Amino acid sequence: MEDISLRSAVLKDLPVLYEFEQGIVSAERPYDETLKPGHINYYDLKLMIDSSKTEVIVAETSKELIGSAYINIRAASSYLNHSYYGYLGFMYVKPEYRGQGVNKKIIEELKSWACKKGITELRLDVYDENDSAIKAYEKAGFSRHMIKMRMTI
Repeated sequence: MEDISLRSAVLKDLPVLYEFEQGIVSAERPYDETLKPGHINYYDLKLMIDSSKTEVIVAETSKELIGSAYINIRAASSYLNHSYYGYLGFMYVKPEYRGQGVNKKIIEELKSWACKKGITELRLDVYDENDSAIKAYEKAGFSRHMIKMRMTI
């Protein structure tokens, strides 16, 4: 396995990050019939890179960017035992690098960033049929918490 390093994303990374975003959209389409057809964007990546409440991380080898994720500090509901939590998203690893611990390494970096900000809770959303993603998140230390349900009427 090649040496993989992590760093904060910068604006010059945007073209590759937009490709990663479309990779995420393509992977999630089979799990979500509510997504519009055609090109869609989930994130305002430029705003996220520039935000002090969000850290966008990229994983890279000597040759290329191979993965990404972000953490965003969000206010928790008033009835919870923490005031803020870190929300993780934009989790992507290029297919040829999956299964090599890249995602876990990224999550560890995001956890470290959160701890420096005084954050004690991390959350993320994953489609309940996306078994491979669920296994990866559980391997990184996450546990299932709640299932969101929906109905088309």
